[in-house]
Amino acid sequence: MQKIDLILLKCGEISLKGLNRPKFEQKLAENVAAAIGNLGKFSIKKSQSMLYVEPLEDGINMQEAVSRLKKVFGIANICPAVRCDKDMESIKKTAVECMKNIDCTDRTFKVESKREDKKFPLNSPQISREVGGAILKNMSGLKVDVHNPDILVQVEVRKEAYIFAEKFSGAGGMPVGSSGRAALLLSGGIDSPVAGWMIAKRGVKLDAVYFHSPPYTSERAKDKVIDLAKIVAKYARNINLYVVPFTDIQLDIIEKCPKNYLTVIMRRIMMRIAEKIAVQNNDTALITGESIGQVASQTMEALYCTNSAVSMPVFRPCIGMDKEEIVQISKKIDTYETSIQPYEDCCTIFVPKHPKTKPKLDEIIEVEKNLTDIDGMIESAIENAEIINI
Repeated sequence: MQKIDLILLKCGEISLKGLNRPKFEQKLAENVAAAIGNLGKFSIKKSQSMLYVEPLEDGINMQEAVSRLKKVFGIANICPAVRCDKDMESIKKTAVECMKNIDCTDRTFKVESKREDKKFPLNSPQISREVGGAILKNMSGLKVDVHNPDILVQVEVRKEAYIFAEKFSGAGGMPVGSSGRAALLLSGGIDSPVAGWMIAKRGVKLDAVYFHSPPYTSERAKDKVIDLAKIVAKYARNINLYVVPFTDIQLDIIEKCPKNYLTVIMRRIMMRIAEKIAVQNNDTALITGESIGQVASQTMEALYCTNSAVSMPVFRPCIGMDKEEIVQISKKIDTYETSIQPYEDCCTIFVPKHPKTKPKLDEIIEVEKNLTDIDGMIESAIENAEIINI
């Protein structure tokens, strides 16, 4: 494989942000540095909606750097590039070498050039013609297609010359941390990690709240959620995971409330706890993985009752998706295999046989009066929460 001298990152939609663009670019540069920083020392420079990521020491695993950068939100394309001397013979030779590392059989190509150094003797079209001719002469199975090529070879002539012939899709979206903070109600299921990933893609920094009910939920269930948080954190950067003890509250609900109301009341109290944790972290919204009609607690009436428990906005990025659409995203982001491990969380172990699908808020509020010092129990649960930095 061709040696990678530096990586060019094409910014996504942040390039359209007008006067605020430098702030978004700076946040993206910070996230790039955080993603690859422990691989070695890098220089990260901005220029014309591009970031130039260059190693400052030998021995850095640049392939691993490319792999990590694929998970950084805000990047549209990732282009591993090769540096060469700033003369046409060197540029042509390097371009041919780059193409030898790509399957070119029965494929088309095009050369695009940018000449920032105006003292260079050839202009951009001339550079492209020279390089294209060298590739055609030395590579078999290739044809030119200037409109829709399979392979786009790009040459940049700056203080040095750079060539790249491979381009990988980035994660897109906005740089994490550029759009505020939110608290994700994270369970061990398929939906909530997907919801967290989708919100992080819009630039939102995540905290996460998991409700643990030992001995009814095992340590393996907790470990499963930690593993899910680690996968999401590859995209969302570091996440503070709050493991909230929920056994006493759950048992009180089971003892004092009608069985068909258990799920909705449990969800309302979870939302109240998550909101208080969110306020502590300056989060301005709650995130859940709910989807209309997927289960009994996700009917329009049940969601209305759940929302009424908090004053903070509740965002549900999966709300209009069916299960298969959510599953496909979970497979794309590598959470699916972890989510389907058979360790149940507290949301599933006490589900009633016949839950109320159309609960009324006034009835729910009346039933909740039966609970024992619920405000005190909520405060105790928060005080005893374990905080894990992912």
